[in-house]
Amino acid sequence: MTGFNDTTSNWPIFSFIGIPGLEAAQIWISIPFCLLYLLALVGNVVLLVLVKEEQNLHEPQFYFLAMLAFTDLGLSLSTMPSVLAIFWFDIRHIGLDACLTQMFFIHTLSSVESGVLVAMAFDRLVAICAPLNYTRILTHYTVACLSGAALIRGATLMAPLPFFLRIFPFCGANILSHSYCYYPDMLNLACGDVTFSSVYGLVFVLCTFAVDVVFILASYMKILGTVMTLGSQDRNWKSLHTCACHLCTVLVFYMPLISLAVLHRYSRDTSPILYTTMSNAYLLMTPLLNPLVYSLKSRQIQAALRKRFWVQRVIAGE
Repeated sequence: MTGFNDTTSNWPIFSFIGIPGLEAAQIWISIPFCLLYLLALVGNVVLLVLVKEEQNLHEPQFYFLAMLAFTDLGLSLSTMPSVLAIFWFDIRHIGLDACLTQMFFIHTLSSVESGVLVAMAFDRLVAICAPLNYTRILTHYTVACLSGAALIRGATLMAPLPFFLRIFPFCGANILSHSYCYYPDMLNLACGDVTFSSVYGLVFVLCTFAVDVVFILASYMKILGTVMTLGSQDRNWKSLHTCACHLCTVLVFYMPLISLAVLHRYSRDTSPILYTTMSNAYLLMTPLLNPLVYSLKSRQIQAALRKRFWVQRVIAGE
């Protein structure tokens, strides 16, 4: 299907794409997508339940993990309707307001997740570089302030972007290159001078993801410098091991983000199948892999899972 638009109307319609060349097989392709979304939802809900119910997880690093899981749930629920609607029902059209709403939540939650990763880096920085002051610095109030700041920053910086797009006419076919509404993608379809909106989008990226990456790198440089001054090699390893989950989560989040940015830059030379697959993986793999990383790497999460599983077995046996 192709998109359509009445140039005299204030309500343009946009069209999503599936996976080019594989339209006949999209019902089969929907099966793994559906399973991956289900695993992502279940995994993040389990993390939220564990942090809420297990007393030994009532620590700052796990409160941040709960915030991360909550954000991942939001990202999954933001993209799942349009992605599965394409594969299951071949529904490819979306109105402007619905598209702007989806775009707002996707970009805001991505910014919030980046901010939470910064807060988690700060948590590890204090835990390793100032362990005696950890409980004094990382209080419940501090955790709430850092989480709230990430949310407010993302929503505040993102809020003007939908209004910028509403003032532009859309006078082409309006075919989106993703299975969801993405700001650079929509901006490319707008008619008129989009210079200011494009610059603001760049400012948004610099004030969120770029600043966050710099802070995370600086934090780990400080952590590495502190660990190297410790006397025991075994102690060095134990200190770095506490950062393993966070480092994996950072890579899981930023690698697809960078890959998608590169694909946007060189999309003309990229295979359509690779392009659409990467664009879907960008917002699906992070919510899917984060619970898996913490389940495999965090001993406290593993202990909580074993405890819950054992209790359930006892109850079932009774």
